[in-house]
Amino acid sequence: MNKLNFKGSVMLNPTPVVLVTSISKEGKTNVFTVGWVSTVCTKEPIIAMGVRPERLSYEYIKESGECVINLPTVNMVKVVDYCGVVSGKKVDKIKHFNLQLSEGVSVSTPSLQSSPIALECKVKSITPLGTHDLFLLEVLNVKVDESLLDSNNKICFNKAKLICYNHGEYYGLNSKPLGSFGYSVKKRSKSKSTLQ
Repeated sequence: MNKLNFKGSVMLNPTPVVLVTSISKEGKTNVFTVGWVSTVCTKEPIIAMGVRPERLSYEYIKESGECVINLPTVNMVKVVDYCGVVSGKKVDKIKHFNLQLSEGVSVSTPSLQSSPIALECKVKSITPLGTHDLFLLEVLNVKVDESLLDSNNKICFNKAKLICYNHGEYYGLNSKPLGSFGYSVKKRSKSKSTLQ
């Protein structure tokens, strides 16, 4: 395999794409799209998110100390794109799409009803990096649409029809897994013929 060299850049793809809701001190809710978001710790549950300081949501999240990460579905791709390119300083995106909001449980910030999974977060820290600042967010509560639970109450994320962002394009995630965590080292059970 012949590889070409490019100067250092953020070519980590695909990435999750999420809709983040935030609330101002006056109680105004905004929503914007973030493609630079990742789990960085499980205990405490911490998510890292890169946000440009000039974004309206940056101001809201910084002053309230909280936000909600809403996972969008394939049916929400137009909302995802619009909320990533249109500023909340010019358009009320909640009203534009008639997005229904659901009251927060552990935070004051509402989540999007159309999103099957919403992670309610509080800000742990903000670190300036350059074009973006790094927000470390502790997940306080997760809202999950009950239709995603199986008979054992396991969350079936594959049923949610989530999307990802890949170098300027949105893709729906295939619901068929290639494998499950640990399958490469899992011991095979012995067949009856080898036991006899």
